[in-house]
Amino acid sequence: MGMAMKTASMAAAGLLALAGEAALAAAVPQIPVRVVVVTTFENGPDSGPNSIGELDRWVTNLPLPETIDFPQGYHHLRYNADKMVLGIETGQGPVHAASSITALGNDPRFDLSHAYWVVAAIAGVDPNRASVGSAAWAKYVVDGDLAYEIDAREIPSDWSTGYVPLNRYEPYQLPVPDVNSINGEQVFTLNASLVEWAFKLTSAVTLPDDANLQSVRAKYPSYPNALKPPFVLIGDTLSAGTFWSGNLLNAWAEKWVDYWTKGKAAFTTSAEEDAGILQALTFLAQAGKADLKRVLVLRTASDYTVAPQGQTAAAFLRGEATTSGLSGFIESLNAAYLVGSPVVNEITEHWSRYEDHAP
Repeated sequence: MGMAMKTASMAAAGLLALAGEAALAAAVPQIPVRVVVVTTFENGPDSGPNSIGELDRWVTNLPLPETIDFPQGYHHLRYNADKMVLGIETGQGPVHAASSITALGNDPRFDLSHAYWVVAAIAGVDPNRASVGSAAWAKYVVDGDLAYEIDAREIPSDWSTGYVPLNRYEPYQLPVPDVNSINGEQVFTLNASLVEWAFKLTSAVTLPDDANLQSVRAKYPSYPNALKPPFVLIGDTLSAGTFWSGNLLNAWAEKWVDYWTKGKAAFTTSAEEDAGILQALTFLAQAGKADLKRVLVLRTASDYTVAPQGQTAAAFLRGEATTSGLSGFIESLNAAYLVGSPVVNEITEHWSRYEDHAP
């Protein structure tokens, strides 16, 4: 077979595949979706007294009463037919998240091309920026995994970190590389107008304070923002599959986010999944199956990214990973729903206003 004939055959096969996909979508009655609520984990069933995770608040309170099988993803889906809201639990980590979102976007049962996406999940928080229990809407998501790394025991004495940008050979070396390269997407920029709208809508939401949060905050006397009762803010996310903590890595996170965004973003929350979610949505948008201008990322603070005064990073990690757990865990789960739900309800209840034009 000649090259021209082979190319033509491949093109024809591609067109047939697209036609088959379109025919399949047309043959399957589609479930209408106005908003997709994206959560990442649930410990136990979707709802009830034994549920402790990001999904159950939405299932119970919004609510999301219907269950939809989703074998190609991490977990079955939840749905509210009246509000036309779909809830997904992606699984933790960037691989789970990207795979589950891709699977959802390619599911012929749903037309998500006009849907809004609200990531409502918990995270670590930089005590320089906010306090446990707080909620941050992100304008930027920066990937913290795409990098060179030298073990801390071998870095040069004049380096502040062992992390080096790809295509560079020193930390924070200028000029800043392209954020979109063969290596991947280093920075995802969200629709700033939509983020500002969501923040304005929720900035006055009262996030409950309690004795637990007050006790946790008191251990950070040198951080003014860490001492505040929980509040809503605009703050950006560093997304990495590695759980990290400590003063030195926190300083790296602050500089890494600042470096890659050329000073436009301020590191606020540390999370695992957001780069994976946004990469999946980027590819889906290229196929006309999602709208990147309709994506929101809300992260609520379950714990600080540095140890309290007088405690080592290793001791702090031991507590986080064993018995004491995340210091503001329950409060952060509640905050994700308290701040995220007004946005979801506003969009669904005034769909005629938001269907064709993002706020």
